[in-house]
Amino acid sequence: MEKVLGIIAEYNPFHNGHMYHLEESKKKTGAKFVVTVVGNNFTQRGDVSILDKWNKTKMAILNGSDLVIELPSIYSISSAENFAYGAVSILDSLNIISNLSFGSESR
Repeated sequence: MEKVLGIIAEYNPFHNGHMYHLEESKKKTGAKFVVTVVGNNFTQRGDVSILDKWNKTKMAILNGSDLVIELPSIYSISSAENFAYGAVSILDSLNIISNLSFGSESR
């Protein structure tokens, strides 16, 4: 079976760092396909996203994702632990993900 990479992101908006993350994750895992779970119209901080979920999806597809799944609001606007739990649960339920990759902020 081909390797399938699962990525968790907000893409608010998609930028060069996201592109680097996606490309390097594919390269390092040898994944042929990418499934991305993306936050919806709200951010983890509870703010309204700069971009709507449709444009986030379009940017993810244009930059290498093969499938984009919306993270439900209950997880999207929640704590980091719940955000991660929701996204990982979605990817796990697919039963096809061989590798997982996500970014984090540090200040």
